[in-house]
Amino acid sequence: MRRFITFLSGAAVLGAVALGAVIAWPVGSAVAPISLAGDVDRGAYLARASGCIACHSNFEAGGAPLAGGAPLETPFGTFYPPNLTTDPEHGIGDWTREQFAKAVRQGIGPDGEPYFPSFPYTFYANFSDQDIADLWAAFQTVPPVAEPAPEHAVGFPFDQRWGLKLWRAAFFYDPDTEPVAGRSDAWNRGRELVRGPAHCGACHTPRNLAGGRDIGASFAGNSQLPGGSKAPAIRARDLAENDWTVSALAYALQTGITPSGDAFGGSMAEVVREGTRFLTAEDRQAMALYLFDQDSIETANATSK
Repeated sequence: MRRFITFLSGAAVLGAVALGAVIAWPVGSAVAPISLAGDVDRGAYLARASGCIACHSNFEAGGAPLAGGAPLETPFGTFYPPNLTTDPEHGIGDWTREQFAKAVRQGIGPDGEPYFPSFPYTFYANFSDQDIADLWAAFQTVPPVAEPAPEHAVGFPFDQRWGLKLWRAAFFYDPDTEPVAGRSDAWNRGRELVRGPAHCGACHTPRNLAGGRDIGASFAGNSQLPGGSKAPAIRARDLAENDWTVSALAYALQTGITPSGDAFGGSMAEVVREGTRFLTAEDRQAMALYLFDQDSIETANATSK
């Protein structure tokens, strides 16, 4: 009995030490100064492609652009997208460009604490310094809104930020946006958008009990989105089986109209309304080509015959 008690005591001490080590474990890496001049128009375009406006604006409740988004109800709790206006107290008005870069690419706030993965920072990890400079320039044009977003309503143990360090170690995947040799410029552009800014996999990939994406089933659909909605599979064979074509998909990303004449609903309607309809026709087609794994519209048409 004494040995058992000694064992339990030792295990408790080791557990406490391990917990302390995790809590003290620093995450993220230093960001080198970014001195590049930002292009406001390109930054605004990238913000649209990245879903910033759609997520961080609660237009249905009469909210101002980027002043905080509608609640995201998940099995882990309810998350509220924060205020991203230039207000210095409730927004990002007192941030530096480097703090902004660390938040976007690494999911780490100015206080050094990791963000909840309801913010899809893993998809933005490959943004270049120029991308960050452009986004930063665009965000500096947003009028300040002196209103805080509600606090996340997340219960124990999911409210423990130190636990996110373990989550990141397990599920912070490289977005794989780098060009692939031998593929067309359009296919590679689509790959960059789909796997990066547009973060299609955030909704259209199933997740495990910990909320991590099942990378082996990328784009296979997700039946458990926030709010109880679903996202269909968008792999090439699934799209083809449901009468989609490259042209139809590109058109839907502009208008929200499906091949059956129906319209997107729920979060996808918001994605189109606040995001993809602002993209160029070439970018929407590139996204469709990538999802259909075709290098040009000509090869896509030939394959569909």
